[in-house]
Amino acid sequence: MGPAAMTDPTKDEPETDEAVTNDDPTDRAVPHDEPLLEVRGLSVSYRTRGGTVRAVREVDLDVWPGQVTAVVGESGSGKSTTAHAITRLLAANGGIDAGTVRFGRHRDLTSLSERELRTVRGAGIGLVPQDPTVSLNPVKRIGEQVAEVLRIHQLATRRSAASDAIEILDRAGLPDAATRARQYPHELSGGMRQRALIAIAIAGRPQLIIADEPTSALDVTVQRVILDHLQLLTEESGTAVLLVTHDLGVAADRAQRIVVMSEGRVVEAGPTRAILDDPRHDYTRRLLASAPSLATARPRVPVPAPSARKDEPLVELRNVVKEFRLPSAKGPARVLRAVDDVSFTLHRGRTLALVGESGSGKSTTARLALRLTDPTSGHILFDGADVTNARGAQARRLRRRAQLVYQNPYASLDPRFSIGEVIIEPLRAFKVGDRVSRTARARELLDRVALPAATLERRPAELSGGQRQRVAIARALALSPDLVVCDEPVSALDVSVQAQVLDLLAELQADTGVAYLFISHDLAVVRQIAHQVAVMRSGRIVETGTSEDLFADPRHSYTRELLAAIPGGRYASATTVEQRADEGESADPIKERT
Repeated sequence: MGPAAMTDPTKDEPETDEAVTNDDPTDRAVPHDEPLLEVRGLSVSYRTRGGTVRAVREVDLDVWPGQVTAVVGESGSGKSTTAHAITRLLAANGGIDAGTVRFGRHRDLTSLSERELRTVRGAGIGLVPQDPTVSLNPVKRIGEQVAEVLRIHQLATRRSAASDAIEILDRAGLPDAATRARQYPHELSGGMRQRALIAIAIAGRPQLIIADEPTSALDVTVQRVILDHLQLLTEESGTAVLLVTHDLGVAADRAQRIVVMSEGRVVEAGPTRAILDDPRHDYTRRLLASAPSLATARPRVPVPAPSARKDEPLVELRNVVKEFRLPSAKGPARVLRAVDDVSFTLHRGRTLALVGESGSGKSTTARLALRLTDPTSGHILFDGADVTNARGAQARRLRRRAQLVYQNPYASLDPRFSIGEVIIEPLRAFKVGDRVSRTARARELLDRVALPAATLERRPAELSGGQRQRVAIARALALSPDLVVCDEPVSALDVSVQAQVLDLLAELQADTGVAYLFISHDLAVVRQIAHQVAVMRSGRIVETGTSEDLFADPRHSYTRELLAAIPGGRYASATTVEQRADEGESADPIKERT
């Protein structure tokens, strides 16, 4: 469901240049001694071909004004369903079976009509959906989509909406907001699209923001900017945030309260420090043990050292440049040098991680290495052969030996195919095996990415985001390639499955000598999986080194900035300070403020 669902498209826009607001201060004001949002006994189910699936069971939670409440849990635990049920934005086959949702001074939201709900969505409750690819209108410019919210909720005139939208995009962290406002969603990186969604959510000045994995596609520095902005809203205006996240580092740093969900139920809830320092439930303890950003002080997952016979160059980029034309508000079109004189060597059996902010050129560099786009200049070598201008049979051979795991599992899997057909398709395309052996291979791959064999008969739409990403990884491994380019392969996964996938990637590398070009904004993950790290900024590589050296002794100021922004740092620092503090001396920056 896109952001347009949070507004009322049937509402007439103001005809004059004078902005009108429908805000009623007496209706919006909520005493700080009572919750802004109260959920009691919420149960939600979905009707599927296989019967009724109970996704949420008797959930209770409170969100207080001026506070961040984080809902954490594995993929499929019911986090997102709970968030969408609050605003009645469930899928067509979903429904609320029981429970109440009280918001502010409104009566129970579960009993409101659709027209009444439109006065709450957007202006009262803002939603940041998980996936920007399916949530942004592909045929409207980004600025128009933000301006639409302002006009519908009568927060700007037709004349002022465009400039106000640019200001909101700037607040959401989009660089060169005036240019981005004129672009379409497909012209932006994944992180930029996510920031555009956040701009749409905050445009209506809501009392409550429901953020469903709002930073999963963002690099750590922009993630910090966005979360700082949400925190500022809670402190200055009393805006509450219900944060749905699989990143326990984010929850540790930002939330005053944590709600842990498993299999549709709340298994533990309480103040953040109480949950993290003294988890009572076994499930909570397993989540904490799997969280890479909270395990920086513990020994990292060992990366297997490749043998000498595997340590040969597989991919080489030599002085590669890639330029794109950009639209310009005035004058001739500008040229963006997305990749600027990049050189590196990736050896067999090794993992090279490209890290940097959104728009730094990481994904474009990966596409160049795979020859999915043509370089403006420079040379690309694969296994010693120059493939810069590969065409025909040479390009087809390269396709079989090099595979890609996309960042976005929603857009990369054909919704018409069953999961079995999705995984088998590359085997069929390259005429590998017969029907029986292909099906057996698909079952084996599903088992290796921790999915049951019954998943073969399901379709992508029936799986959670994390499950879809595991299918994408299984598909990439089907042909036993020499190179796998992993473009944010675990950003959509909860921490426990993330740990399983990283272990799987390391195991496959040790067994087969496959090389990984690993694109990630999550430096805690990079530290676990990479042999070499290259830090990119504005299209250039500013620092390279082994994982150990770069994390222990970063030389470039930009690298140090990235490391300082890793989620969980505030919690880890506070814990260290408290261990050294005298008894009774408070040194906890994220202690509950109530």
